[in-house]
Amino acid sequence: MRDPLLKASDIADILKLIDSSDFQHVRLQLGETKLEWHRKGAAGAERAVAAVTALVPEPPLPNPSAAKMAAIEDGAAAVTAPMLGVFWHASRPGDPPFAKPGDRVTAETTIGIIEVMKLMNTVPAGIAGTVTEIVAPNGRPVEFGQPLIRVRPE
Repeated sequence: MRDPLLKASDIADILKLIDSSDFQHVRLQLGETKLEWHRKGAAGAERAVAAVTALVPEPPLPNPSAAKMAAIEDGAAAVTAPMLGVFWHASRPGDPPFAKPGDRVTAETTIGIIEVMKLMNTVPAGIAGTVTEIVAPNGRPVEFGQPLIRVRPE
């Protein structure tokens, strides 16, 4: 029998991270293991329900190494979070940010890091152009699809 991708301690860590966030619904799939979490009711009401089940094969999740682009507004495209986690502007406190307004980026330029379960995942711009705005605050949780920065395409 194969070792499971998620152990009970991993699930507990994930739930602590999610419970301390403002997320209302989270779905995580690793291989055939699925973790789905829903916040119920208003603050002070029943907090959460979690379930881990084996899945019938579903379409694969998006590639976390490739940022997804949102619609272009006012000439700038939003580079969105390819996964949920904590978004960091720099590789460590005190270091300069990966990108700031006015910087030119290529599709491969790292614009930030999303931390998930103590794993650091670099986020590429996915587009060439000039950074117009940093949208996501440093050190704050982000959800899949949430805008991180805005880039005016070349």
